[in-house]
Amino acid sequence: MAGNAIDQTRRMLSLVTYLRERPGARVADVARAFGISEDELISDLDVLPLCGTSFRGGDLLDIDTDGDRIWWHNPDDVAEPLRLAADEATALLVAARAVATLPGLRESDRDALLRATAKLEAAAGEAAGASARLSVTFESEGGVFADVDRAISERRRLWLRYYSPARDEITEREVDPIRLFAVGRTYMEAWCRLSEARRTFRLDRVVEIKLLDEASDPPRIELRDLSDLSTGLVQTGAEDPEVVIEVAPGGRWVAEYYPHDSAEELPDGGLRITLRTPDPGSLRRLALRLGRDGRIVSPRGLADSARDAAQRALAAYGE
Repeated sequence: MAGNAIDQTRRMLSLVTYLRERPGARVADVARAFGISEDELISDLDVLPLCGTSFRGGDLLDIDTDGDRIWWHNPDDVAEPLRLAADEATALLVAARAVATLPGLRESDRDALLRATAKLEAAAGEAAGASARLSVTFESEGGVFADVDRAISERRRLWLRYYSPARDEITEREVDPIRLFAVGRTYMEAWCRLSEARRTFRLDRVVEIKLLDEASDPPRIELRDLSDLSTGLVQTGAEDPEVVIEVAPGGRWVAEYYPHDSAEELPDGGLRITLRTPDPGSLRRLALRLGRDGRIVSPRGLADSARDAAQRALAAYGE
């Protein structure tokens, strides 16, 4: 069974050091050293090139493999000590404080997180003051998230009461959790004992959850790519409102990750994307994420609410 996100993060951090010291290491040898399968190692290597020392890119890890050996082409370029920009420090501090409030978080993890936050505040200096004016609160799914994360970490089965909007009913089921992921909202991928198949559950639709004493034992299955999952999770219909978004060249990725009716080229290299969504609020969050790389054109009400949300966020920085 795949480990949880914390285990994978620890492994990938160690993997960076390991590969730096062993140019051209063999895939089989590295997988054996880390106690994982070659497929799991290749999956990690698919993620590492997206990592670097800055949120803005330009210093990403240039790591690839020919299937037999692993090559890191730019280890010296990313060897300088990490220096956080003000926006990066603010984002980390706000996220750390929010996670520390999660219900169900193990006290040892909470204490470690608070100690790390204090060190980050000291290193961030003036940026820490700006972050103190921002706060993030978790909705009811926060407790569900903590229980699922614990179940994955301890390899325990879960009992759920889950609301299915398509059938407008609540069902009870036992599941073996596989992983947590976010595509707009937070989801759990798990092996459902009721349907005897892999299922995806949206955390905010979990009515009740309990950790069971039984061991979680999902069958070995290949994890699906998150970009494929995003297409399957976003269910749209002809009755859903139409939304038009214009993105700059830096926002063209929206057309790759969001199902859409059309994507017209713009003179500046951007796109005019027309799509339908049952949850317009998620596109307001998308607009905030895009920043200067995109804007909602219509409907007018959604565009206005996205602009108001952006202004409130800027006001929190004192700008």
